[in-house]
Amino acid sequence: MPPKRILIFGGTGEARDLANRLTDDGFAVVTSLAGVTKSPHLPRGEVHRGRLGGADGIARYVTSEGFDLIVDATHPFATKISGSVAAVGKQLGVKCIRLEREAWVAGSDDRWIEVADLKDAAAAVPANSRVLATTGQRGLEPFLARTDLSGVVRVIESPSFGLPARWRLLQARPPYSIAEERRLLDEEHITVLVTKSSGGEAATAKLIAARERKIPVVMIARPPKPPMLRFSNVETLVEALKA
Repeated sequence: MPPKRILIFGGTGEARDLANRLTDDGFAVVTSLAGVTKSPHLPRGEVHRGRLGGADGIARYVTSEGFDLIVDATHPFATKISGSVAAVGKQLGVKCIRLEREAWVAGSDDRWIEVADLKDAAAAVPANSRVLATTGQRGLEPFLARTDLSGVVRVIESPSFGLPARWRLLQARPPYSIAEERRLLDEEHITVLVTKSSGGEAATAKLIAARERKIPVVMIARPPKPPMLRFSNVETLVEALKA
């Protein structure tokens, strides 16, 4: 039987697409946005803005609102919320599923240095590099502490801290075209790209541009998440819910 009321933990393009599709198909959907992005593109259907207060807060909200399905469609690196969702599902006996895009895979012409986390990524960057960092505003300290590094930090939201003079802040929102990424790499004289294995189509242009320019990519691996029934695209998930 299809679910009667669905809670989607969003913040990704896939979450927005899923909410739009399910709302159009007549499902009762609420998308929860933690509020990290100040001006997000909102999906159709009901939206809850702001944090729910960890696993306990989520459990209270799910119980009071009568959700019978939770979809974790958060970013692949959002481990805290994914852990809370899994815990709540187990505690309340509510079915939980994950919508998560496939990770990127290096091609034969890519020059990837694969690392476990941001600290290892900073250590892996060659000396005196000019870096394009697209890892978000958190965890930049190991890069900024290296006085031999300079470059561009690209983020959606402006960080709450200042950058050293040798770094430039670029505030922009994906998607980016390959031409835009080529231009950025060339104009900023970038010698290393640092990014997370986020996956998806919206951010692949930087990888293509880096491959063309023969620029190495320090790729941060996805962190482990609790086991959960997983779908990699909206279409297959919607068809499964209808069934």
